[in-house]
Amino acid sequence: MSQPLLIEHDNGVDRVTLNRPDSLNALDPALIDALNAYFESLQRNRTTRVVVLKGAGKNFCAGLDLKAAMQRRGGVNEPPGVTESLDSQRRIADIVMLMRRCPQPIIALVQGAAAGGGFALALAADIRIASRSARMNCAFIKLGLGGCDIGTSYFLPRLVGVSVASELILTGRFIGAERALMVGLVSEIVEDDMLESAAVPFIEAMMTASPVGLRLSKECLNMSVDASSIEAVIAMEDRNQVLCSRSEDFKEGIQAFLEKRKPVYTNR
Repeated sequence: MSQPLLIEHDNGVDRVTLNRPDSLNALDPALIDALNAYFESLQRNRTTRVVVLKGAGKNFCAGLDLKAAMQRRGGVNEPPGVTESLDSQRRIADIVMLMRRCPQPIIALVQGAAAGGGFALALAADIRIASRSARMNCAFIKLGLGGCDIGTSYFLPRLVGVSVASELILTGRFIGAERALMVGLVSEIVEDDMLESAAVPFIEAMMTASPVGLRLSKECLNMSVDASSIEAVIAMEDRNQVLCSRSEDFKEGIQAFLEKRKPVYTNR
C-alpha cells in the first residue's frame, strides 16, 4: 500500500502531500494519524523552516472519508458512543491545532475540492494559493451536523469577516477561487499546473529571513489575533525583537544589508 502522506525535504523546505488521490485525498484513519504525527514532529524541528501542503491528483482534500467510516462500522446504523465519537472528533481537530502551534509557516496549495475537513486544513495554513479549479466549503451542515467544525468557526471570521463566514458556515455553499481572492481567503490564483511554481517566491522570501525571526513571527501573529489589547501585542513584539537582536543572525542580517547581498544564516 502507498503511504497516505508523502514528505519530501529539500534545503529547509518540507513538501507534504496528501496521498490518497483515488479518494480525493479524503481523511481516513491512516491519513489522520500521519498528519498528527507529522505536525507533532515539527514542534522541536529546527531543520524544517517552511512547509508546503498539497494534495495528490486534482483535489486538495474532500474532507472525512465517509465511505471508509461506514465500512468500519460494518453497515451498522447505530452511532458510536459519546466517548468514542469525541475521541474520533478530537483526533481530527488536533491536526489544525498542531498546524497553528508548529513554528514553521505553512503554505497550502489548494486545487479542486477542499471540503469539510479539507477546508479546515487549508484555513489552518498561514498562506493559501488557489488554482482556478479550487472549490471550498464547510460541508458539515449539509450532513446533518452543525456548520462549525475542526476550527472553521475560529479561522473563517478572522480571515474573511463575520458576514462571509456566517454565509459559508450556515449554508455550506462553495466559494470558488475568484471570490476567495476577492474576500482575502487566498493570496493568489494561478492555473492548476502553476501551483508549485507560484509557491516559490513565498518560500524564497521566507528562507531569506532568519530562522528564529521566522519562527517568532508566526508565534507573534498567532498570539496577536487573540490578544486582549494593543499593549499585549506590543509586549510580545518587543520581547521577540530583543531576542532576535541578540542572535548571530541579526549581525549577519545587518552585514548582508550593508553589503547588498543575501544573508547566510547558520544559527537555527
